[in-house]
Amino acid sequence: MIPPRPAGPHYRVEAADPAAHLFHVTLTVPQPQSGQRVSLPAWIPGSYLVREFARHLQKLAARQDGKPVVIHQLDKSSWQVDCMPSSPLVLTYEVYAFDNSVRTAWLDSQRGFFNGTSLCLRVHGQAQEPHELELVAPRAYPHWEAATGLEPLKTGKRGFGTYVAADYDELVDCPVELGPFFSAEFRAAGVPHRLVLAGATEAFDSDRLVADMQKICEAQIRFWHDRRRPPFKHYLFMLNAVDDGYGGLEHRNSTALIASRRDLPRLGEARTAEGYVTLLGLISHEYFHTWNVKRLRPAEFAHYEYAGENYTQLLWFFEGFTSYYDDLLLRRAGLIDDATYLKLLTKTCNQVLQTPGREVQSVAQASFDAWVKYYRQDENTANATVSYYTKGALVALCFDLTLRLEGSTQLDHVMRALWQRCKGGPMAEADFAAVLKELGGRAYTRELANWVHGTRELPLKELLEQHGIAVMEEPSQLQQRLGVRVNETQGVVLKNVLRGGAAEQAGFAANDEWVGVEVAGNAWRVGKLDDVMLYAGTHRKVTAMVSRDRRLLRLDLAIPTAVTTWRLVLRDPARAATWWSA
Repeated sequence: MIPPRPAGPHYRVEAADPAAHLFHVTLTVPQPQSGQRVSLPAWIPGSYLVREFARHLQKLAARQDGKPVVIHQLDKSSWQVDCMPSSPLVLTYEVYAFDNSVRTAWLDSQRGFFNGTSLCLRVHGQAQEPHELELVAPRAYPHWEAATGLEPLKTGKRGFGTYVAADYDELVDCPVELGPFFSAEFRAAGVPHRLVLAGATEAFDSDRLVADMQKICEAQIRFWHDRRRPPFKHYLFMLNAVDDGYGGLEHRNSTALIASRRDLPRLGEARTAEGYVTLLGLISHEYFHTWNVKRLRPAEFAHYEYAGENYTQLLWFFEGFTSYYDDLLLRRAGLIDDATYLKLLTKTCNQVLQTPGREVQSVAQASFDAWVKYYRQDENTANATVSYYTKGALVALCFDLTLRLEGSTQLDHVMRALWQRCKGGPMAEADFAAVLKELGGRAYTRELANWVHGTRELPLKELLEQHGIAVMEEPSQLQQRLGVRVNETQGVVLKNVLRGGAAEQAGFAANDEWVGVEVAGNAWRVGKLDDVMLYAGTHRKVTAMVSRDRRLLRLDLAIPTAVTTWRLVLRDPARAATWWSA
């Protein structure tokens, strides 16, 4: 007879004090180790920055057999409890939750949300055991509901009750939404999907959003599995609509999203607004991650180390290729037209071409340095690094168009073959290279060296033109011509001075306030950046007056005329359709 598996940790979560933004957690360990260790993760998978979640944990206490037990803090996020293995250990603590993002936790009188990495202490030695999460319905808010991707064990109609996870990884990979949210269900490839949305207005067109989300999900399931079912039994979208916000975080069978409520589709509005396209792209991106990073993932992420950084050079593939397909699959799903897709692709091209850091750091290095560079951006970021999202998307584009041009295969086939080769699990760059060689008929060593591990320019123009897309170079806006990025809310303040640009050559620095400009003996006050050309007229050499640390400086500035920006134009619709309508 096989003995029963010992019970694992049980977490009881209460929205204890919404006014103070405090969750109360009771963690019961039925069979603790002697001197049991517990810890709270320092980061959350999918967001590559050490965020020190333990800084929000307070009032940690322990009891065993009804008596207090001493706790020793070992470091910034781990503790050891002077307990015995003879009886259950009960830990209680509070977590301050006031980060209205997708990464941590939030609680007020209107809404609650949390990721397990913010609330659930990891019980060392029991991470592989089943974990239970009990969500307590707040008495003060009888209209609240609960939603999560976890499997329900014993729950009520409003979603409160007990859920079960196979292990700690699954527990913290299923965030929880609490509150009076909108809810709708649909099926994609026969699989139940649900949307819960907080913060919508009366103008929200729920039918349109749900129908469009279904098209996205159907297109992506077909992409990966043709007519077979996806590797999850149900899926949950959690969307938080706010006044100003944007972002998403992927999970194994759910995603947490935040977007401006102005970007939601509106009743009676037939057109597809730019903000709504952005929202659909976000939904598409995070859903694609269900395969590309949550299952097919870097070999370094086979097992997460929650205490600190987990390094990989493959974010250009997992974030970049996802960024390539998020908009492409919107086009294939019929949610955007050719012109809109080209506009989105144009934006990506210009973002990379206007980043001097692309000549400094490879996209593989940018992946490895995400922990200290991408997620800690400053005034020099654009000069020192490149986004593995945007350049990674263009690397995917280059591989796709090259494979199609050579006639042997396409990136779609490579992605599906990778899924099969790695069995929907950990992969290395060598796996990608092997599938490229197998399907493409040759080794792509040079492309990987130049595009991924090097800093040479990508062959975008020639590849696009061979697929029916003309690249038009047009005069750029003044910011690009000068090599600056500015904030104009209170005067003209320089956020970034780009490497090699006219502003850097003139001596501008980040945080300078551009006060005025002198032209032909006349001095003018500058309120907006466009004022510079208003006062300069046909002159291309002016004297800029800037304030730096309260000192007024005069800088001789030459305004370039040859700096251009790209605009992609559809020249051969039939040729292009073989690519983006595949």
